[in-house]
Amino acid sequence: MLGGGGLVAANVYATASESGQTQAGQVLASGAATIDCPDVGSQLTAVPDEAKAEVDKELALLDKQIAEAYQRLQQSTQAIQQDGAFAENSIMNPLKDKRAATIERIAIAVDRVGDRPQGLEPFAACILRASGNQGEQGGDGQNGDQGGEDQQQDGDNQDNQGQDGQNQGEGQDNGQGQGDEQGDQQGGNGGQGGNGPVAADFVDIKSVQPNVQSASKQGNASRGTFSTACGVNANGLFNSDNVIVAPGVTNGAHHFHDYVGNQDNNAFASDQDLANGDTSCENKGDKSSYFWPVIRLQNGAQEQDAGSPGGGIEGNAGEIVTPKQVTMTFVGNPQSKVTEMPKLLRIITGDAKAFVNGNANANASWSCTGFEDRQLKDKYPLCPQGSDVVRTFKFQSCWDGNNIDSANHRTHVAFADANGVCGNGFKAIPQLVQRIVYDIDAPSLNDGGRTTPLFAVDSFPEQLHKPVTDHGDFINVFDEDLMGEMVDCINGGRKCDAADGAGDGDDGGGAGEEPGNSPSPTPENPPGGNNGDDDPADNGNGNGNGNGGENTPSPTPTATAPSGGNNQDEEPADNGAENTEKPSADSTQAPNPADGEDKGNGEAVPKTESSPSAVQSDEAAATGGGDDNDLGGAVPGPEPSSASVLEPQATSGGLADTGTQLWPAAAGALLLLAGFVLLRRINSRQT
Repeated sequence: MLGGGGLVAANVYATASESGQTQAGQVLASGAATIDCPDVGSQLTAVPDEAKAEVDKELALLDKQIAEAYQRLQQSTQAIQQDGAFAENSIMNPLKDKRAATIERIAIAVDRVGDRPQGLEPFAACILRASGNQGEQGGDGQNGDQGGEDQQQDGDNQDNQGQDGQNQGEGQDNGQGQGDEQGDQQGGNGGQGGNGPVAADFVDIKSVQPNVQSASKQGNASRGTFSTACGVNANGLFNSDNVIVAPGVTNGAHHFHDYVGNQDNNAFASDQDLANGDTSCENKGDKSSYFWPVIRLQNGAQEQDAGSPGGGIEGNAGEIVTPKQVTMTFVGNPQSKVTEMPKLLRIITGDAKAFVNGNANANASWSCTGFEDRQLKDKYPLCPQGSDVVRTFKFQSCWDGNNIDSANHRTHVAFADANGVCGNGFKAIPQLVQRIVYDIDAPSLNDGGRTTPLFAVDSFPEQLHKPVTDHGDFINVFDEDLMGEMVDCINGGRKCDAADGAGDGDDGGGAGEEPGNSPSPTPENPPGGNNGDDDPADNGNGNGNGNGGENTPSPTPTATAPSGGNNQDEEPADNGAENTEKPSADSTQAPNPADGEDKGNGEAVPKTESSPSAVQSDEAAATGGGDDNDLGGAVPGPEPSSASVLEPQATSGGLADTGTQLWPAAAGALLLLAGFVLLRRINSRQT
């Protein structure tokens, strides 16, 4: 009896422990985990010029090591199921060792010519973190196959720099023969690359409360605007480099960028190359480089990079969407006049690693035409019928007055505070406000995007295509004369267009409101046209040249040409629901619902087939200073918590496993029962 009872108790305890292990193991085995590593680059606030090239290459190597470790985690489903310690022993510990060696090389490089950086050693260790994607069912897994096929590549494609010679074969481990299995697993995690997006990444824009705020302009404010038109990248200039963060390193971004403006931007472009490069901008005096991650439809399309680093083999898969409209508008400061940007100034806004880094530098803003008084930071918008997806980037508008870049690419520029004041002796410079519009239908969430595909930005593999990782990059290559014209225009309160080099003669009254800040009309109350005093940069719906339709570069073949809409003095004609046309990209007016889609309350029907996965709060969360507040302060994503950290454990399941787990309890129960029977018989004989 004692022996049997002991077996039962021991087995119950073991089974209870293993159930928790099984849950964690299943998360790992399903691919619903990611790798969270501290960002070493953000800690390097001072690197001597003589060490920058070497440090940049080592920082790029850290990103490469994380990408390869994440890919191996995805490819190791069977190994993790069979061995609970596999992820830690075979992926995380080797990653820590490689990072430690790389961090040491960074410290040595700086130490040779300056003061050795302190406190970097703890940044070597990474953790396994729940992605938040578990439980999502990406339809029937139709999108999983390409993720598996793409990641069967030899792995040596990922090592195209030859920088990590001692580890150059690591990307090949488990890369062969597991693609089909991986594709099967990835279907439940959303996205054809297997690492996102998922339904929970989307929200109905109509459920979001208006949240855009702007600093009030003071008497000395610089109220003008200056716009430059540089196209929509219809010629398809892409690469997965980032000359700001990883100069001299191919695939330094691990995701594809759209490029407009300067046509010579790649990993190896020198300052002289940029200065001598061609430009897609209408005014050839603007050779600046504007670039951002592409958006892809998760529709199974094989793009040019399907089997390449930065593309399919790193989870960035699907059809690249060409923007319908791109506008770049430079605006002033609500407190003071602005000074000229120095040539070759580099600015990055947002954080490509915000999903694991947290929201300190996040600056994503997602919305829909007609609803741009509602900005999302950690969700993709589900736009109603007739409304387009909008990404808005507001760049830092304060400069330290000395440097065109900094070691972490952030400390030389800053956001103004909530009142528009530049602190720490920084100078106000023209603020770039970039608005990118896409003709994308709201995905069908209830079937995982089978009917209408999901969409997502390209990202580092471990960032899982989360919307909070959206970011923009800018290198100023304006001619000095044109930059002078920009500053004169903004400080003079005029509305100017780089294409014609002249303002509209406005005396500043009503000019200079920042693009994207005016509350958008609701579908129930369509406004009249803008009058001559409205801001041309206000979401592209003004009368001036700021974002005007007639100055917009030719759209892609699939895009509808923007309607006129400038200098409008009367309300647009009401054609009725049956004649309602999709608004142009430079309009903030939401259309009336199409015939057959009227809910009876005047609201446009969302394109999605299911209810939103999350509802945003109407409280604006202020992040990133005044400029972020201007963008609306939509509630950011949650900070990583210790509860989301996963310890790799054995995964078990299935009938065979259940039988092997329960036989000790069964044997114990038989022994216990036999003991009771024997005791009863002995007692009956004695009586």
